[in-house]
Amino acid sequence: MLPTISRDALESFLLLLPVLVLSMTLHEIAHGYVAWRLGDPTSKMLGRLSPNPLRHVDPLGTAMFAITWFGSGGSFIFGWAKPIPVQPRFFNHPQRGMALVALAGPAVNFVIALLLAAFLVHGPELTGIAQQVVVGAFLVNIVLGVFNLLPIPPLDGSRILGVIMPREMYERWSDLDRYGMIILLGLFFLLQKPFFEILNTLTTGVTDILFRIVGG
Repeated sequence: MLPTISRDALESFLLLLPVLVLSMTLHEIAHGYVAWRLGDPTSKMLGRLSPNPLRHVDPLGTAMFAITWFGSGGSFIFGWAKPIPVQPRFFNHPQRGMALVALAGPAVNFVIALLLAAFLVHGPELTGIAQQVVVGAFLVNIVLGVFNLLPIPPLDGSRILGVIMPREMYERWSDLDRYGMIILLGLFFLLQKPFFEILNTLTTGVTDILFRIVGG
């Protein structure tokens, strides 16, 4: 039986979707820009430094936003954008280069969240839809940043962790990318409660830090 879609869940999803798409677009552009600056022309040649979201949207990843949101009754949302292609052979130090490229995505999400936190604390008081959009954008960017820093292939955190690995270990570690989605889905369905408790603890901690920075 298909889950019943409430009006509130539908309205929240319609507000969250453009925020998610924009945030993930900026996340992927950050990856591509840093890779380009480090010597990899791939993202620029393929037009992936464009701010046009259509160049970054993954059809299945976008569909997963709706599937997980409505399937969970509006309590959870998961999906992905089209990954930026990176060729580490162009980097002087491939492992370090990949770590910097990986770090760029979550860093952009945290900067966006920091700016939104400053607006929420020091800007005009918001109500209604405007408040929902800004708070939603803040939370989405926090979750994107934290989630992608988890040291699980192929998430960004796995590349950052890889910078301290010996080369042979790093190559074996990178090979796990092909199993990445299986690993993530396994965590969601087999270890759902402890996984989300860890994620919630991390997002709450980052949220507190950002509001302290802006004087909230």
